[in-house]
Amino acid sequence: MGLLDGLLGNASEKDAQELQQQLNRILASGERIEHAYAVIRDQIIFTNKRLLLVDKQGMTGKKQEFLSVPYRSIERFSMETVGHFDLESELNIWVRGQVEPIRKTFRNDKSVYDIYRALADYAL
Repeated sequence: MGLLDGLLGNASEKDAQELQQQLNRILASGERIEHAYAVIRDQIIFTNKRLLLVDKQGMTGKKQEFLSVPYRSIERFSMETVGHFDLESELNIWVRGQVEPIRKTFRNDKSVYDIYRALADYAL
């Protein structure tokens, strides 16, 4: 169901060991990936040192933007779950020095709870 969930906009958990190999060039020494989630082509990665958001761009997804957010810079975060008429859930993360939050939208709340809990574990 992982591929189907990703295509539908649901977050699916990724293999941390596999991502560790793929992102080895950008990880700091001693940094390890502990949890990772994919939403369509984008990724939300929790390491032992920071939150890493990967935005794959273009038709092929070869071009990628990496946003690194140290946990100490996360001021607050919120989660909005699905309702009867609103079928999308949303995660907002406010980072020190930015007015607008980082927003991630999910097609349901299936994994947004897991991501929210991981965010609470690392940022609090």
